Amino acid sequence: MSEFTPTPERQKQILALLAKQGRLSISEIVGQFSISVATARRDVESLASQGKAQRVHGGVIAIEQAPPELPILERENEQSDEKNRIGLAAADLVNDKETVFLGSGTTVLEVARNLRRNRKNLTVITNSLPVLNALAGATGITVISLGGMLRESEMSFIGHITEQALTEIRADKVVMGTRGLSLEHGLTNDYLQETLTDRAILKIGREVIIVADHSKVNRISTALLAPLKSMHTFVTDAKTEKKFIASLKKQNIKVIIA
Repeated sequence: MSEFTPTPERQKQILALLAKQGRLSISEIVGQFSISVATARRDVESLASQGKAQRVHGGVIAIEQAPPELPILERENEQSDEKNRIGLAAADLVNDKETVFLGSGTTVLEVARNLRRNRKNLTVITNSLPVLNALAGATGITVISLGGMLRESEMSFIGHITEQALTEIRADKVVMGTRGLSLEHGLTNDYLQETLTDRAILKIGREVIIVADHSKVNRISTALLAPLKSMHTFVTDAKTEKKFIASLKKQNIKVIIA
């Protein structure tokens, strides 16, 4: 194949190889397609800018697309052990007398369940119906629920009414989940309208804590939520890739392994 082959076609073939091997070096691309190093690098940069691959030193690696998100009630048993440990570790970051915002999702729900233990004068704000139910009647916790349009699959309130309410409140800590985390593409979700609400949530907290198990790492989903630097603390499990953790620490993001 000559270097003059149309770039989109060559990039499709590079992606096909990447899907089989998981990683390609620049030299492998040069040899496979009989192109120059400069052209190989341009193809790799183009694929990275499109979110189809991740540029690494000396080559490129595949990015796993996050699968379509199942309804919350169907996700509770996914990585349940990891979520239980993450929920406990994240709950331990919340102090008595603080105001904390809890977002939607199964991992954040585990945080809520663990907050019921011996809390004093804690205020929890949420747009999640499962979180609201988990904390109803909990001793020492005042619960504030935001209204809005109910997204039934996630059982969360989103949209203009929710976002308007968020302009009136502030929290010491915000605890949220996300569908995907990528060093190049940051935090991503799969539903744009909820992502807009989540962006508004991120703005109200002095400290942002993202909770996600290893299956969400090095994945990207449809809608950009925020860059990685928008979070102060990342709580995850021991199966999360060490290189990813090291990169977060270099960005002064605290990482807690549950």
